[in-house]
Amino acid sequence: MTQSEQTFYDAIGGHDTIKAIVDTFYAGVAEDEVLRPMYPEEDLAAAAHRFTMFLEQYWGGPTTYSEQRGHPRLRMRHVSFVVDERARDHWLKHFRAALDKANLSPEHDAQFWAYVQHAAQFMVNAPG
Repeated sequence: MTQSEQTFYDAIGGHDTIKAIVDTFYAGVAEDEVLRPMYPEEDLAAAAHRFTMFLEQYWGGPTTYSEQRGHPRLRMRHVSFVVDERARDHWLKHFRAALDKANLSPEHDAQFWAYVQHAAQFMVNAPG
């Protein structure tokens, strides 16, 4: 595989990097007064596993997410939660911390962060 054929997933370190980002993100969510109530499970491990699979697939890694869960349908899966600008901002704060800890190259960080910002805005479904 040439570098031009390398996926973003492979370029950033594959599963280990994605898992580290998600683990750091959920460590923040676990302590967040705005986001934690959105997760009915006492243990966030299942949510972290699903998010890891989703990000892996999105960035060119294994397609396990679709194989197990079907199309992502992100807005539909989150419609029962009030996602306002405050929730978006908290979500982005924890994701930014996770990307900072991952210490990706500036180019990869910028690409990942651009996607995350777009996705977070797309999920907003309530005023305020």
